[in-house]
Amino acid sequence: MTKPSTHDDKGVQSVDRVLDMIEVLAEEQEGLGVTELANRVGLHKSTAHRLLATLTRRNYIEKTESGTYKIGLKLIEAVSCYINSLELQTEARPYIVQITSHLGLTSHLGVLDGDQVVYIEKMDVVSTVKMYSQIGLRMHAYCSSLGKCLLSNYSKEELEDRMKNCSFIKFTPNTISSMEELHEEMTKVRRQGWAMDDQEFEIGHRCIGAPIYDYRGDIIASISASGDVRVLTDDRIEDTAAYVKQVALELSRSMGYVE
Repeated sequence: MTKPSTHDDKGVQSVDRVLDMIEVLAEEQEGLGVTELANRVGLHKSTAHRLLATLTRRNYIEKTESGTYKIGLKLIEAVSCYINSLELQTEARPYIVQITSHLGLTSHLGVLDGDQVVYIEKMDVVSTVKMYSQIGLRMHAYCSSLGKCLLSNYSKEELEDRMKNCSFIKFTPNTISSMEELHEEMTKVRRQGWAMDDQEFEIGHRCIGAPIYDYRGDIIASISASGDVRVLTDDRIEDTAAYVKQVALELSRSMGYVE
């Protein structure tokens, strides 16, 4: 006896149909009409039209002036973000190794997700073998040198919108605890071109970061050097910041950035 289809089964079937349509359209640069597309994927025309309407509304599929359908900008944008991330990691690895080798400090590469930083690469100072323990870790942007660099890309209004749900937890006496303080810090970061977490998340730990720019001049990531305050001492701050900033600039240029 055939098991009746459940609501979830139908939902999964709809996803399969949508993916079939996307895969067919990906191979047709000029696009396809709804009838041809329905025939290609084995759907009734009315079903194909209904699914296309949803995809078009979300900009994953685009309807041309001639009435055909082709891959939309939203889908291209989503895939590009992933590809760019892979390219960034590949490009950044030698620079991360360079920072750790030259400074004797742990190096991180991070990107912004909402009001948090996500670590996507790390090189630990204790070994030439890459350590994966913290890759994927999320960190509050307002108390991270990587995060401060990334947040400095935004205007005052954009920053306030991005941080609107941030509770500004005060982890140490040095932690930024308000939007007013964050705005002041952003002014400083933009002026000097680098940022520091000076025991703002953890007492005894410092981190100095610099932004990475893409070909449009937008900040897409940041790179940092971090260590214990007994290693990253007061007298090393300026030289470390200058070096990290220079490495970040070299990495930016490799990503197409032109000053």
